[in-house]
Amino acid sequence: MDSWTVTSALLLAGFISSAAFNHFDTECYTANGEDYRGFQNQTSLHGGKPCLFWNETFQHPYNTLKYPNGEGGLGSHNYCRNPDGDVQPWCYIADHEDGIYWRYCDIPSCQMPGNLGCFKDSGDPPTLSGTSETSNKLTIQNCISFCRKQRYKLAGMESGYACFCGNEVDLHDHGESPSMECNHVCFGDHTQPCGGDGWVIIFDTRVGACGGNYTDPSGVIYSPDFPDKYGAGRVCYWTIQVPGSSAILFNFTFFDISDQTDMVELLDGYTNQVVARFDWRSPPRELVNITGDFVILYFYSDRTNQAQGFALLYQALRSQDTRTTDAERDDEDEGEEVSSTAGPQLAGGVTERANSTS
Repeated sequence: MDSWTVTSALLLAGFISSAAFNHFDTECYTANGEDYRGFQNQTSLHGGKPCLFWNETFQHPYNTLKYPNGEGGLGSHNYCRNPDGDVQPWCYIADHEDGIYWRYCDIPSCQMPGNLGCFKDSGDPPTLSGTSETSNKLTIQNCISFCRKQRYKLAGMESGYACFCGNEVDLHDHGESPSMECNHVCFGDHTQPCGGDGWVIIFDTRVGACGGNYTDPSGVIYSPDFPDKYGAGRVCYWTIQVPGSSAILFNFTFFDISDQTDMVELLDGYTNQVVARFDWRSPPRELVNITGDFVILYFYSDRTNQAQGFALLYQALRSQDTRTTDAERDDEDEGEEVSSTAGPQLAGGVTERANSTS
């Protein structure tokens, strides 16, 4: 498991100081970074254009006057955001050269767990050498599901419509590139990135699976079909069992459940007793700390509405970690609530900004 996952969990739990956590390392959990709440305020870290403040962009569609309640992460700041569900975070810039007044932000850390990166496809040899298919309705999860059913570990999308499967990537022959090379929209979902011309975006096929078994000390679990909307009639179980741990800490970094019938539950793995239950009326608003080393995650969806789902980060704690947590929490201000959820979807979306650009 990547080191950032552990660091993020410890940061959210209050184990380490946020000052020690580089503010450019704020991760995105959705495929397009719609929930990015990091602090990058220029289009790239090296030689990028400075971003304008959202409370000073009244001549453009997205500003704090039109969206005064923090919708989409907008506010009195100039950090990159994705308020319209585009393929990645962006910001307005002062440069009007060629009529362009906004640009995508190249944020190296803005990459959901399970997204292994953007790789050059020279075709000789191919980046992923397994089965492939093309579709004018391709989405990230369509490709992942296609490869997972054939027992491949990796799924790659290219040019918005091509899906490739494989079990390994030769990094020597296929060097990784900035994510902006892979932001061609998926033909089946224009809010998702599906590679580029000659560039393949690659995902672990465990992303969006309906169930699974986790034994690592930390990890990320996504709702079924993620980053697509979860399907109807889903009943999924994940087991999180980490022998030797005294408790397991859970943080929902993203949560979008459509109606009160759909639900997520956390159960004690030994007794099957429900410890926490969440739905659209009662979303998770803080960390959930469950004593023991065995937890079952349960998800149910009915046959009506579907939504984006959830992303869940877990961290197993040893006895020493638990004591440290209690001690450090005593030093924190009472009533402080730790929560990280995506901002609401705004009407108009990409079309509004694209029309204004033209």
